[in-house]
Amino acid sequence: MPANMSFHEVKIGSRRSPTWRERVHAYALLVRLHRPIGIFLLMWPALWALWLAGGGQPPWSIVVIFVLGVVLMRSAGCAVNDFADRGFDGHVTRTRDRPLATGAVSPQEALAVFGVLCVLALGLALFLNWQTIALSVVAFVLTIVYPFMKRFTHIPQVFLGAAFGWAIPMAFMAVTESIPPYAWLLFAATLVWALIYDTQYAMVDRADDLRIGIKSTAILFGERDRLVIALLQILMLGMLIWIGFLAERGLFFHLGLLVATVLALYQQWLIRERAPVLCFKAFLNNNYFGMAIFCGLVLDYALAPLL
Repeated sequence: MPANMSFHEVKIGSRRSPTWRERVHAYALLVRLHRPIGIFLLMWPALWALWLAGGGQPPWSIVVIFVLGVVLMRSAGCAVNDFADRGFDGHVTRTRDRPLATGAVSPQEALAVFGVLCVLALGLALFLNWQTIALSVVAFVLTIVYPFMKRFTHIPQVFLGAAFGWAIPMAFMAVTESIPPYAWLLFAATLVWALIYDTQYAMVDRADDLRIGIKSTAILFGERDRLVIALLQILMLGMLIWIGFLAERGLFFHLGLLVATVLALYQQWLIRERAPVLCFKAFLNNNYFGMAIFCGLVLDYALAPLL
């Protein structure tokens, strides 16, 4: 099939249904397996929580369950997000080639993919304690609710942050069967983080969103977007320092935060002129931001006893 031909054109123009390989490829595009940044942004907070809850040695069986659950639920979130945005994506430059926008996948298929992925994720949760299973219901609800929030509020990122951060109380409950107060502080920091990176993401689409009536923090903040992002970055880093104090973390954790601070400054430099390509690059850079914090945690637990 030519690269510039959509599945819709294959079915309608040539009267040929897509092959099973083409269908699987369309589903992979639907759940963004070719763009794993969303997996990483959901995975890092889960790993932060697992390492804190496990004192640097979380049970590997639980780590595997959470990593697989992150992949499944992020993929499910993409499917339901595209279902919710099926009337808008074709009018936005960045999203007009998504499978639902091109006709490669039908709305019914997107919902079916979402359902299958959620069932698989629930199957993984059944290997955990009943409290964590109960918390997973909240994760399911947040995954459904978030994609529709951009129709009603300029801060849908709050719901995104809640959905991405809900792995934190789940991780603590799975490992320790309790949720300490600083776990909720980490949840709040993750919510702030979502406001940061998703505002950078929304800055890419601001012109299209204004034209078609989609709400976002990039539109809400307007010319103060860089300032607000900077204040949120300071707030998040301050919360992480506080968490380090409460969790009695040491030098290497704070070195990880120092690296994260440098990356935050780099993101500010990238978005200085609000160029869409560079705003998207700043958004992607948050993967390294989250990784720096995780590496600091791992090294702190592994090496601090040796000092």
